[in-house]
Amino acid sequence: MAQLVKLQDYISRYQINLKRYPSQFVRLKQIQWERMKKEWETGAEIEQWEHESEELEKKQRNPFFKKVFSFSLKKKDETFEQDELEQNDELLDESSLSHSVTDEEDMPEEIMTLDFEPNILYRPQTAEELKRMYVDQLFHFQLKWASSTLREKSYVEPRYKRDSLLRTLTQNLPDSYLLFYYPILQLKKAPIEMGVILLTPTSCLCIQVLEEEERASFIGSGDRFWLKKVGTTDKKVLSPLISLNRMESILKQLFTNDQIDIPIHKIVLSRNGYIDYPGSAYGVQFIDKRKFPEWFSHLKKNPSPMKHMQFKAAQSILNTVQTTSFHRTNWDTKIEEKDMDQ
Repeated sequence: MAQLVKLQDYISRYQINLKRYPSQFVRLKQIQWERMKKEWETGAEIEQWEHESEELEKKQRNPFFKKVFSFSLKKKDETFEQDELEQNDELLDESSLSHSVTDEEDMPEEIMTLDFEPNILYRPQTAEELKRMYVDQLFHFQLKWASSTLREKSYVEPRYKRDSLLRTLTQNLPDSYLLFYYPILQLKKAPIEMGVILLTPTSCLCIQVLEEEERASFIGSGDRFWLKKVGTTDKKVLSPLISLNRMESILKQLFTNDQIDIPIHKIVLSRNGYIDYPGSAYGVQFIDKRKFPEWFSHLKKNPSPMKHMQFKAAQSILNTVQTTSFHRTNWDTKIEEKDMDQ
């Protein structure tokens, strides 16, 4: 699963310590999947799962019990391979990544990590069905990491839980991909909303999305406006190349200032429509409904591990993001830690 580093202007765990959370996410994901898979394969306490599910529903309907029973935190039993830790230290050289130092960095990892303990909610018939159940719960956990820390929290718009593109990117791409989903950057005291930024181990993808009516056709040009056709209706829409070129320009400036050498690729994406661009647009890929399956399949097959320059690029972006959040009370913090996946 691609790692959701930044969502809009929400506070993110990755802003606290970019060195820690990417590798921690991969370990946590693997550990919990093995645990859940083992329970399913051995048929461990299926009746107990069903009983616990019923009890959970009762507690969720009762605000008092929800607070009382969600107060305690469970300690994870995680064992990390020494070679993996050494590899991570080498990849993320402390001297190469600047980040804000807070008291959160000195806290035990069990406290720093919002508990992710996926539940078998019903009896899956196949391993693939179990995996879908697991990945869906992991997606909601990612939203928590991308909108809260131990000290702060941002309000998440409900639409992101149903956002099909966000789910597609996070649930299908490799763990080594870092995703910035419509981040808001603060440049010269002015907030600028970007499109989708996907940092692969070897490149930076700037993606401008064109997804409106199903089967809409977009006729592109070098002008300020494109033509959108839906059936017999024609409508002018602002050219996505304007925002795309602005994204590229901003990122180039950031990367140049921080001495980051990573190629930037521009993409206009429409999973449910068609794009017709007569002529050629230098350095731009047009991925529509016809080309999306092949393009996305190729994107998923990138075997590269996370790279040093990729992290420098991510940190460079995080250094300029705008963040809107509020401080949480001690009680709210403990409630949130326990209610992650409920």
